[in-house]
Amino acid sequence: MSRKIVPGCFSTMVRKKYFFKETCCQCGAPDTEIQNEEPKKREKVRKKKIENKRVIISNLPFGSKKWKENPNRYYDSNEIKTTKYTILTFLPKNIYEQFHRFANIYFVFIAMLNFVPVVNAFQPEVSVIPICVIMTITAIKDAWEDFRRYKLDKEINHMGCYIYSREEHAYVEKCWKDVRVGDFVQLQCNEIIPADMLLLYSSDQNGICHLETANLDGETNLKQRQVVMGFSSQDTVYEPEFFQNIIICEMPNNDLNKFTGYMEQPNHEQVGFNIENLLLRGCTIRNTEAAVGIVIYAGHETKAMLNNSGPRYKRSRIEQRMNMDIFICVGLLFVMCLVGAVGHGIWTGNFWQHPPYDVPDKNGNFVSPVLAGFYMFLTMIILLQILIPISLYVSIELVKMGQVFLIHNDIDLYDEEAGLSIQCRALTITEDLGQIQYIFSDKTGTLTENKMVFRRCTVDGIEFPHQENDRRLKTRKEFNLDNEDFAKLQHFTLPPMNLERSATYKHSTLRSLRRCQSDRVHFQGHARNRSVGQHDSNQSQVAFSSPIEKDVSPDSRLLRRVREAALQTESFSPFIHTKTSFTDFFLALAICNTVLVSTTTEPRQRVTIPPPIKPAGITLERINQIFQRLKLASLSQSFSSSQSSSCLRASLSAKNTEEPLAVLESCDNETNCSASSRGQELQDKGSTDIGIASLDEVFRPVTNQSLPTDFCYEAESPDEAALVYAARAYGFILVSRTPEQVTVQLPQGTLLTFDILYTLGFDSVRKRMSVVVRHPLTKEIVVYTKGADSVIMDLLDNSSEGDISIEKRLKRIKERTQKHLDYYARDGLRTLCIAKKVLNEDDFQKWASFRQEAEAAIDNREQLLIETAQHLETKFTLLGATGIEDRLQDGVRDTIVSLREAGIKIWMLTGDKQETAVNIAYSCKLLNQRDTVFTINTENKETCESLLNLTLEEVKKNYGYNKPQRKFFDIIPTSFSVSEAPRPEFGLVIDGQTLNIIFQGGLEEKFLELTQHCHSVLCCRSTPLQKSMVVKLVRRQLKVMTLSIGDGANDVSMIQAADVGIGISGQEGMQAVMASDFAITRFKHLKKLLLVHGHWCYARLAKMVIYFFYKNVCYVNLLFWYQFFCGFSGSTMVDYWQMIFFNLFFTSVPPLLFGALDKDVSAETLLRLPELYKNGQNSEIYNLSTFIITMLDAFYQSLVCFFVPYLMYKDSDIDVFSFGNPINTVSLLTILLHLALEMKTWTVLQLVTMIFSVALYIIFSVIYSAACLVCNPPTNPYWIMERQLKDPVFYLLCLITPVIALLPRFFIFSLRGTFGASLILKAQQVDKLPKGQQDLEIQKLRSRKEASSGAPVASPASNDDLHQSINHLCVSPFLHPAAALSHRDTENHRVSASDILGRKTREEGYYFFNRWAEEESAATDFSAEHSSGHHPLVPSRETAPGQDGGNLTKDYPNNFNYGSHQRSLSSATL
Repeated sequence: MSRKIVPGCFSTMVRKKYFFKETCCQCGAPDTEIQNEEPKKREKVRKKKIENKRVIISNLPFGSKKWKENPNRYYDSNEIKTTKYTILTFLPKNIYEQFHRFANIYFVFIAMLNFVPVVNAFQPEVSVIPICVIMTITAIKDAWEDFRRYKLDKEINHMGCYIYSREEHAYVEKCWKDVRVGDFVQLQCNEIIPADMLLLYSSDQNGICHLETANLDGETNLKQRQVVMGFSSQDTVYEPEFFQNIIICEMPNNDLNKFTGYMEQPNHEQVGFNIENLLLRGCTIRNTEAAVGIVIYAGHETKAMLNNSGPRYKRSRIEQRMNMDIFICVGLLFVMCLVGAVGHGIWTGNFWQHPPYDVPDKNGNFVSPVLAGFYMFLTMIILLQILIPISLYVSIELVKMGQVFLIHNDIDLYDEEAGLSIQCRALTITEDLGQIQYIFSDKTGTLTENKMVFRRCTVDGIEFPHQENDRRLKTRKEFNLDNEDFAKLQHFTLPPMNLERSATYKHSTLRSLRRCQSDRVHFQGHARNRSVGQHDSNQSQVAFSSPIEKDVSPDSRLLRRVREAALQTESFSPFIHTKTSFTDFFLALAICNTVLVSTTTEPRQRVTIPPPIKPAGITLERINQIFQRLKLASLSQSFSSSQSSSCLRASLSAKNTEEPLAVLESCDNETNCSASSRGQELQDKGSTDIGIASLDEVFRPVTNQSLPTDFCYEAESPDEAALVYAARAYGFILVSRTPEQVTVQLPQGTLLTFDILYTLGFDSVRKRMSVVVRHPLTKEIVVYTKGADSVIMDLLDNSSEGDISIEKRLKRIKERTQKHLDYYARDGLRTLCIAKKVLNEDDFQKWASFRQEAEAAIDNREQLLIETAQHLETKFTLLGATGIEDRLQDGVRDTIVSLREAGIKIWMLTGDKQETAVNIAYSCKLLNQRDTVFTINTENKETCESLLNLTLEEVKKNYGYNKPQRKFFDIIPTSFSVSEAPRPEFGLVIDGQTLNIIFQGGLEEKFLELTQHCHSVLCCRSTPLQKSMVVKLVRRQLKVMTLSIGDGANDVSMIQAADVGIGISGQEGMQAVMASDFAITRFKHLKKLLLVHGHWCYARLAKMVIYFFYKNVCYVNLLFWYQFFCGFSGSTMVDYWQMIFFNLFFTSVPPLLFGALDKDVSAETLLRLPELYKNGQNSEIYNLSTFIITMLDAFYQSLVCFFVPYLMYKDSDIDVFSFGNPINTVSLLTILLHLALEMKTWTVLQLVTMIFSVALYIIFSVIYSAACLVCNPPTNPYWIMERQLKDPVFYLLCLITPVIALLPRFFIFSLRGTFGASLILKAQQVDKLPKGQQDLEIQKLRSRKEASSGAPVASPASNDDLHQSINHLCVSPFLHPAAALSHRDTENHRVSASDILGRKTREEGYYFFNRWAEEESAATDFSAEHSSGHHPLVPSRETAPGQDGGNLTKDYPNNFNYGSHQRSLSSATL
């Protein structure tokens, strides 16, 4: 790259080689080998390789004059266009789109038909007005939306950036729309990236560029991007003119996490690159002064634009039902037109001679009766066309926009912490929110906060419960105070905490942070002050840095051990394994990550040089003297620890919920447990003070001087942030990080700078992360690893080179750590194992050479990188494990309980461990202590099928089917309201491997049949694909309304597969939000969104749709009844203009307000009585029966509105319009009063529109009658309305006709409120009561419902039967491994199962059948303990080898405290 390009030769070579598949005659000799050896075949292979790739070269050799010769000209420009129309294409394209609706085509056809003279019923010009008005309103709405998109596009396209110009030999400012593929773009700090670019230069000396991807995925933490290999060692400013490489990469796609390609240099060497070298459009440059890249994808081919599909159109269930009813109306219209045609034929056939109005044609021939009947059929179609509600579609769109506006502006759905309100991205399915039957939810970040809080850890087989941290978290939860007040409270209530305050990282010590020129979009609707004490107005925008995540109160025992180990490390004392384990454990927490250290200044800058630290003021000799005092002070501790370290924990946790761990550890060494406990008490009372005083003498003056307070941590995940803050709490402070080095400050203030040799990032295959460093003290090459326990435990080195004692010790540490991990998972904590490995120089060099080859590989690069990492990550030494709590969001329990009471079945689909998911399910009330929970884990199809059959058989024995109550006009006869027998509640837990077997083995139907009997289902270890498959299976097979909710990219497929997708804008990015229909910030908002807004939207829209059908049928039938009195001639008794304006203006506005504002039940009552939601689930308002009843009612009312005036004016001499005007008036009053009966909530606006509609009709009729002299020849509406307003008969008709028409409906409404009222009617009655009586009545309704439904657990008799039925399958009373029942013990209990399922081994599948206690107190105690973070209780005694399994089953009330899913009463191993 030291010489400039020869434009002609280079460009010709590229075009011929990669675009025209030829060789360059000037720059290279012909490839004789290819020509001689199967040239066609080789050319075909090369063409196949290149055709799926993108070839990019620099644009500089071509310039503006030779642009037509540039191969890059075929790629998209960077100008974006999200508009649908232009000025020229708007009219034809919009009309074409509107014709996608069948109703619009139908009405245009009717209007065109009216231009045929033989069949016209109206004036042709008049018939076009309705469809033109409707389509014009829709076109205006579409044009306004498109204009808004045009303005946004113009703003983005005209943003500025710097592009290199060959003519000026400098970067010149141009608009984003002028950027082309192959251009070189220079970016400055805080500048937004205009296109997808390959990073070629960074002002950072290590070739690193930092990005903020908040605009792309919502994540506020910074990401690192690396300059392409070979370009990072540039000391001067990058010169684009020297670039002569050819870039071959993949075609544009929407995968944000994957990008591969290579760069071919002039010497034909290839350099690979990946997503780490790509700068994505929309991201912001941070902490980097300058960066240069070449554009790879531009405009609509960028990954950001390919992911931005915008709101998706979905058809709601009501719309689908409405389309079916429109076809019914079409059939009804056909019947009515057929009656008119036949009647006209019969009428004309009865004349002996042709009547005077029957005019022959020019030849003197008369139309035959059959042909006249056919013409009349077409005429009747035109006359009765409004039977199909033409304005219904537009009205629905307007109503939905109003509903979305009300939902968006609900103050209860606004999140003060995030400053965001709910987003309604899909405007067409608001009513589906009121019909949800199944909810599929993610766990992490959806039910939990995704704020990882360090709760406890185990190091070297010793568990440290962090009780002080537990009390701190409970106190913070109980008192809503700010950081300073909380620190004071902590100081006064927890005196021992003062000893560790110097090592505890407090949020209040850091200055407030804020990104400069942040591009994050803030919600502008509700401007309110944030609540004092929770979040300051200057809250930092740094990810994963809330006070609850950053503040960690150390465990006093662990802190003491860590300080001793740190002193030995500093003084080069002989390394003892226990001491180095503690040091290495926290060094791993601080080093094994990708956390960046940034300053708190604006803008934040990356810390690459450790800050200066003041001298500690203490010599190494002084440290050794104090260390000798520490050894003397800890003699008793050493003695007791050598006996049993677990007894120490047992004594410390005797007064709290650490009993499970105490019981477990005490079982290892039971002989001297009591003695060591007494020794520990002495040590706690006496020598601890000496040790702590000595330690404080060393550390207090040091840590006060050396604790950095001017930087913050930028983590890519909350887990990493939690571990770094935990290490900081114990004095291992991450000070600075570069790609080559990382600096950590030890507790005594010493800085250790580790050389980073390699960083092996986390991936879903390995499930771990490793960092290879050179230790600054020992100069050893050390591999620190953290990862899932299921993976790390299998990679441990169990050999000890012949030392049996060390081998036993390592095995004991592994067993104890595994027990601790089991309890962590059972307590709902996220677990990680920490391990290390020391490499010798030769092994490392060999591995490094393999790693470099993998990094330079072009094909299968990712697979090679994974293989090399797996080759290194073996034979680890276990250091310990951590337990991090992902805290439940506020309101999750209450929300899930309410949704379950509403009849919604909730499934949890998560990729987490089964134990963690189950305990979170119990904690959030997804599973109850009374539930019978089945767990199915298997690897074999036959076993899986047998387990499903067995489970189904047991469930059906104890499942009482709830027969739906029959309703007649919402009246529930008392004979049907019989209380049902109580039935048990079932839950199901299944893992991802079993799901694969179900999908691949054709067991979906059995699986669904079983899940229909379960109120909650947990699918653990599920992949994103499995999540979407489960949702699709339930939605398609069961024909139910489904809702999926998640917050991460792994939930996108699940969200898109459901009828309603909801994304949570949390800490895992915005990809779930971008794929969703609705976006919320907290799971608790789902309660009001469904139970209140969902119910309202469904009830409003369903009533409005059915009202539109009623209104049109009622009005059209008036014209139909008149045909019997006019010889089926197709004439009308109402003026054309009044007929048209009847639907467009006189009766259009009240239904719109009714559909947007009506509230059948108040929000408070809907939240307190979730059962009301079932009204929408069962589609009780709008279904086939209600549609038919409404049509019959419309026929009846039309008969009344026609024949009451007919009988009144019978035998009179009034003209046609004088007869039709009263009919038109009373029908208007009847239709509006019908709507008034349906309204449950009256507002001033609704009352005004009602009065305005009647007044508008009268005013228009008066003016029209007075002005229209010859409007409708030969008849004339002149002065008709004025004469009738003076006629008392007209007023009498307006009074009695609506009463007679609406009397049956009013009578049925009265019966519904008197006899067997439904729950909706009772709730409406409750709303009318005073506040005190409302509470009393709601309590009565709830207690009555609980009494009728029974307790959610089987009766004792059914329990015994179920227990006996399963006992014959009980191969062994299998307990969870955490219950200290080893595999060998289980083998001693095993009974042959060959007669059951034909010799299935225990590895083929587990079938757990759990029965929980019925006492309410047990459930209450568990909830309290679990929410506070304590371990659930374990069996008070264990099963000894050889003990009979039946005894355990019989004595289970004495042996178990029920609080967790894993403590099974009885189970079978198949």
